Order: sequence, then C-alpha cells, then structure tokens
Amino acid sequence: MATAKTSTTSKKATAKKKTTTKKNLVIVESPAKAKTIEKYLGRNYKVVASVGHIRDLKKSSMSIDFENNYEPQYINIRGKGPLINDLKKEAKKAKKVFLASDPDREGEAISWHLSHILGLSLEDKNRVVFNEITKDAVKNAFVEPRQIDMNLVDSQQARRVLDRIVGYSISPLLWKKVKKGLSAGRVQSVALKLIIDRENEIKAFKPEEYWTIDGAFKKGTKKFQAAFYGLDGKKVKLQTNDDVKEVLARITDDLFNVDKVEKKERRRNAPLPYTTSSLQQDAANKINFRTRKTMMVAQQLYEGIKIGSAQQGLITYMRTDSTRISPIAQGQAADFITEKFGSQYSKHGNKIKNATGAQDAHEAIRPSNVFQTPESIAKYLDKDQLKLYTLIWNRFVASQMTAAIFDTMKVTISQNGVIFVANGSQVKFDGYMAVYNDSDKNKMLPEMAEGDTVKKVLTSPEQHFTQPPARYSEATLIKTLEENGVGRPSTYAPTLDVIQRRYYVKLAAKRFEPTELGEIVNSLIVEFFPDIVNVTFTAEMEGKLDQVEIGKEQWQKVIDSFYKPFEKELAKAEEGIEKIQIKDEPAGFDCDVCGHPMVIKLGRFGKFYACSNFPDCHNTKPITKEIGVECPTCHQGQVIERKTKRNRVFYGCNRYPECEFTSWDIPVGRNCPKAGDFLVEKKIRGGGKQVICSNESCDYKEEKVK
Repeated sequence: MATAKTSTTSKKATAKKKTTTKKNLVIVESPAKAKTIEKYLGRNYKVVASVGHIRDLKKSSMSIDFENNYEPQYINIRGKGPLINDLKKEAKKAKKVFLASDPDREGEAISWHLSHILGLSLEDKNRVVFNEITKDAVKNAFVEPRQIDMNLVDSQQARRVLDRIVGYSISPLLWKKVKKGLSAGRVQSVALKLIIDRENEIKAFKPEEYWTIDGAFKKGTKKFQAAFYGLDGKKVKLQTNDDVKEVLARITDDLFNVDKVEKKERRRNAPLPYTTSSLQQDAANKINFRTRKTMMVAQQLYEGIKIGSAQQGLITYMRTDSTRISPIAQGQAADFITEKFGSQYSKHGNKIKNATGAQDAHEAIRPSNVFQTPESIAKYLDKDQLKLYTLIWNRFVASQMTAAIFDTMKVTISQNGVIFVANGSQVKFDGYMAVYNDSDKNKMLPEMAEGDTVKKVLTSPEQHFTQPPARYSEATLIKTLEENGVGRPSTYAPTLDVIQRRYYVKLAAKRFEPTELGEIVNSLIVEFFPDIVNVTFTAEMEGKLDQVEIGKEQWQKVIDSFYKPFEKELAKAEEGIEKIQIKDEPAGFDCDVCGHPMVIKLGRFGKFYACSNFPDCHNTKPITKEIGVECPTCHQGQVIERKTKRNRVFYGCNRYPECEFTSWDIPVGRNCPKAGDFLVEKKIRGGGKQVICSNESCDYKEEKVK
C-alpha cells in the first residue's frame, strides 16, 4: 500500500513539473510566419511576431547626433508599446529567447533592436536564420544558433542614417522652395533622373528613314524566306526608295544561285534561377504583375500557405541578389528531373556563377520542395499565387536542366551581285525547354547545297523609320538600376512606389512619363546636389556600404566621407535656390459655387480644377476627359476617362453617382449585333486591339486592329 501511495505522489509531482516547464520563446517578424513555425517546432516553443521593426528614428526630426559620430537616436515606434510589453513578459518567463527575423540586413537589425529592448546579451547565441520555411530548414536553424552579426546591423544602420541625412536635408528645402509634400532620396533621385534623361532622349530623337527587302523563294516545291543583305559581297544599308530601285533593277530574272550553306550545332544554356530583380522583371513581362504586387505575393508564398491540414512555406526567401542553389536543392532537382524527363536532362553538379557584386547572403529564389509542382498544389493557391509560384518553379527546374541544342542553317543566295540571306533552325534536343520554352518556333529551310539554284517568288520592299528609345517600364527601370549597381533587392519596389506617390512620374501604357513637378525637382537636385543623382557615385556608395556588411569598412567613416562635402552643397543650395512658383493655369470656366474663375492646380495625385477664391471657396473638380461616347446605361450622360487611386484608367458616366456605369475597357459607341450589349475595345496580347461584346457570355468579335 505504501508503495502505491508513493507512486501516486510521484505521478502528481511529475504532472506538476510538466505544467510548469518553461517554453522557449521565438520572435519572428510576421504573424503568418509565426503560426507556420510554431507547428514545426512543437509544444516546447512559443512563437510570437514583432510585426516588423519595434524601434526606429523619430519621424519628427533628423534623429542623428552629428556631434557624436553620427549616432542614431532610436525610439520605440509609436503604437507598439502594448506589443513591446507583451514581448517583455513572454521573454521574462521563457526558458530561452530566440530571434528569428528575416535573413537579411533589415532582419538582423530587427533582432538587434529586440535584443536591446528585451535586455539580451549580444554574446548570446540566440539568432536563428532560415532561407525557407520548411520543417527541416527551421529545425536545423535551431541546432546551431549564432550571435547577432553586428556587421550586418551596422550596414543597415549606415543605409538608414545615410537615407535620413539625404531625405531630411533636401526634402525640407524642396518644401520651402517648391511645394509641401515633396521628398528626395538616394535611389529615388537616381531613378527619377534616369526617367527624365530618357524622356529628353525621346524628345531630341530625329527619325531616320531606312528600307528592307524581304524575299519569298522556292527550292523545288518548298518555300522559304530570305532578307536582302548587300551588293557585290558587301553589306549594304538601304536608306531611300532610290536605293531599293537600284537593287531591284539588278535582279533580271527569277533564278538565284546558292553561294554558301553553313550548318552548325548551337547550344542555348538554361536561364539562371531568379534573383529579386529578375523575378520582378519576368513577373512584369510574363504575368503582368506590378513590382509591389510581385513582392506581396512572393511574401505570402514564403511565409506559408495552408496545404491540406498543414501550413507550408512554398518558396525560399524572396530578397536576394544571388543565383546560388544549395547542394541539397540541386540533388532534389536532379532526382525530380531524372524521374520526370530522364537523366540526359539533368545537369546535376554544375556550378552557377553569381553576378559581379552579388552579396550571396542566401540562395536564389526557388521552390522549397521541387516535388510540389504547380499542378499538384493549384487548388490551395489563389490565381495570383499560382501564377507566381508557376513562374518560380519553372525557372528553377529549367536552371537545373541541360542546354537545348539546335541545328542551324544559314544560306547565302545571289543573282548579279544582289545578295539575300536565309536563316533556319530546328530543335535537336529540347533540354531545359521541356519546362521553360523561351525559343521561337522552328523555322526550317529546305535542303540546299552550294551550286543549287532557287526560284524567286516575290520581293517585298518596305519603308521604315528608326524609333526613339522606349520609355522605362517598371521591369526595364529595375534592370537599369541593377546593371548600374544602384539600389539593392529590397529597395526597388519602394523606390518605384514613392516616385509615383510624389507625382514625379506617372504610368502611361505601363511606361514611366515624368511630370512637370518631377522635372522641376530633378533640375534642382541635378544643379545643387550632383552627386546624389550621379549613377557612378551612388553605385560606389552602395559598394562601400556592402564593405561595411563584411567588416571591411567602418560605417561612421563611410557616412563622414559623404556628409562633409554634402554639408557644403546643402549650404549653397539654401542660398542659391530661388522660390519656384508653380503657376495655376486658367481652367476657362467659372466656379459653380461662388462664380470666381476656376484654375488648374497641381496636387499630390496630379492636376485638378479648383476655385481661385480659395480658401474662401473650397470647390474642386476632377479633370475628366470625354471620349465622345454616350453612356450605354443611362443614355443621358457622356462616358469619361477616369482613374483609380492607383492611377489605373477606367471609364465611367459623367453623371456619377446618379449613374454608376463603369468599364475597364473603352466603349466604342455601338451595340453588339448578336447580344445587343455595348461593344468595347480591348487590348490584346502582342499589341493591337479588338472590338468585342461587353457581355462575357457572348463570343462576338470584330477584326483585330494593330
């Protein structure tokens, strides 16, 4: 009996011990990530979120102590007091605190700020990082935690201090000399200048005439195309119609001689896996995603999607400039490719060279589990998540596959010294193109040999004019910034966002156009702060900041080397910039409230009508553009072009809110002969337009228009 009693007492003690066992506390940035990670770590861990930064510089002042070696003056972010108190309580009762913010500079700085707030020692090995949120990656990260990397923290601090100095010095100057609400920054000022320089190139461009001659030929019964190359063995440019006539005059009959046949085998290597910028560019070009949307959806895929009953991170960390792939991921890709396509498609073991200047902090963007094909998890993803995941999955798998091999053929034909050249190719082995087909269709030529003759069917001369360089799209601007070493993966999306929000540029047909305000701001910065918009200077500064990250530069020295000359420029600008008056344009009609003339004002979201009697009269109206079509709903109003808050064009009735007609596509003023609904003009892939019925269930279409 005594033994049984002792045993019962022992069980109670054990149960009590279990209930009082302390848990490890893990702090991540995102609540969504916290849920996923807590499931992986089990009951001995509690995972909470800091919801980004908890400390930052004051918004109301520069918050940098210039007399004390540029020391930043941090404060707890307003509104985060209750969260900080909760984190302190949880940390106090935890067995151990782990800091698991994102694996980049910003994440390292967040961990450092958390360490300060919670009174943790910088000697503690409490920092855990994982490049993907999978069970194995997360658990492995906790096996060997490390100390907070102060080089990474200092690199983030240096960028924050530098951006604060530039922004909080130049922006108030712009408010005083131009108008309130303006801003300037290191990367945004360079981006704005690139857009304006391109606009100036377009304005200065003078088109030049040139001609081409395409020919249709036959070898036996098989037709092929060839293009005019030159005369008498030399390449010739056709600049006028007279040049064309001279060429055609030398062609006296339909028979051409085959002078040369070149056959080669050409290899096309697979594309590299995605970095942040290449993903942003491809997402814009292939699935029509804006940069901000790409990063938002990528964040969702990284933090975790519920697949069946489990939350899973589907891709690796999406802010990276590296094309490196881990050996484990390479091995998994090789297994998948061999199983799906055969061993001849896998290039397992090949090393991928990183771009010059890449920090290589973590891997390229890839699926966490290559065996989770887009098709196998499609039902768990929304359409945007599926589009982006498919893009990432295809690119990664292709990057681990062998080159595509083409048989190419180049044929030179001539008559009386007039030379035409024909090119053809055929896929011999598809390689990576089995997954990621980025090749044109096969263009085969009939078999020919030197000395053969072919017959001319038709020659088609065509006049052309050289085109100015295209305005930047989001994708091409990011590519240019990256090629010039300006900015880093995490900066591109916010940079493009801020230059639009400040109304320095606007998107027209998905291309950036500078506004009058943008040109004014750019001209002032170019004149008084030339280094800020100098691409080489900015790239060199980025390089110095990267040196801080690897411990080869002291961040205060980097800031000091910038600030000393900048301080002198700032003093000159204070004296030299004269107050700029942005004059209001007369609108040409009177205010319907007080009778004073209306004017056109420039606001944060563009131009608008306002009463000249402001502030006594606050009457304003949006500037609308009529398209000359009667409203198809109420038949009383006119259809006008309007814009959403994000500057997307749509069409609506000018009698709104009495009439609520809206359409993304432009109405053409006619009704469908089939369904009776109004017809709209819709943009189609590859450029051009097509008139279709607005009723989605109706298949009426008119001929495509280029």
